[in-house]
Amino acid sequence: MYSFNKTQGPRALWKGMGSTFIVQGVTLGAEGIISEFTPLPREVSHKWNPKLIGEHLLLKCLTYVVAMPFYSASLIETVQSEIIRDNTGILECIKEGIGRVIGLGVPHSKRLLPLLSLIFPTVLHGVLHYIISSIIQKIVLLILKRKTYNSHLAESTSPMQSMLDAYFPELIANFAASLCSDVILYPLETVLHRLHIQGTRTIIDNTDLGYEVLPINTQYEGMRDCINTIKQEEGVFGFYKGFGAVIIQYTLHAAILQITKIIYSTLLQNSI
Repeated sequence: MYSFNKTQGPRALWKGMGSTFIVQGVTLGAEGIISEFTPLPREVSHKWNPKLIGEHLLLKCLTYVVAMPFYSASLIETVQSEIIRDNTGILECIKEGIGRVIGLGVPHSKRLLPLLSLIFPTVLHGVLHYIISSIIQKIVLLILKRKTYNSHLAESTSPMQSMLDAYFPELIANFAASLCSDVILYPLETVLHRLHIQGTRTIIDNTDLGYEVLPINTQYEGMRDCINTIKQEEGVFGFYKGFGAVIIQYTLHAAILQITKIIYSTLLQNSI
């Protein structure tokens, strides 16, 4: 990160941020439209059953399929080196995604995997991430609310303290859910990213040195071949390249949550 900031400027650390928001918007929009025109439920009520869960997960699968081309274009924009990348507009992600679908205007090689080959790993990662994060979030939230409820029985609380107890557990639950799902699925995410980038003539930064660029010259035939190749050529640790960045990300996330709680608790004490 220091080398990138020194050679390319701080802007290089934020590249692709706009396209990431666009993909989130496309995902939410696609989920809303599909749920409106189909009987697939967008939310699962407390009175759920296996059929309802299956329909809800089917909605998630269809949503990931629709957003996949734009996710692929956003990923390329995020990892493409600033040294050789032209200044692109904020809507370039949509243009590249549509071009990937119709096969026009997107430079690629014979190594580019067709979108049909990318559906399974993309949907698998998205659905597993959603399932794991949902389960972890509900478990952590249940534990924290039970702990908060017991503390309320032991002592009286002010309205501001009740507000803190109401919202902060949800923040902690979301944090734990994202952390667990990202850590558990990191190897699959590594495979997914390599499959999406292959054949797109992407030039990435050399993260070991910070000032060189490297072409993507992989020859994976699919998800299974990618897994076997990484395991044979790079070992198990090959699936965890870049994992240190995830540790830094969630360390900062935890620090922000803790600082927020300290500030709110200080304000709470001053108001009493």
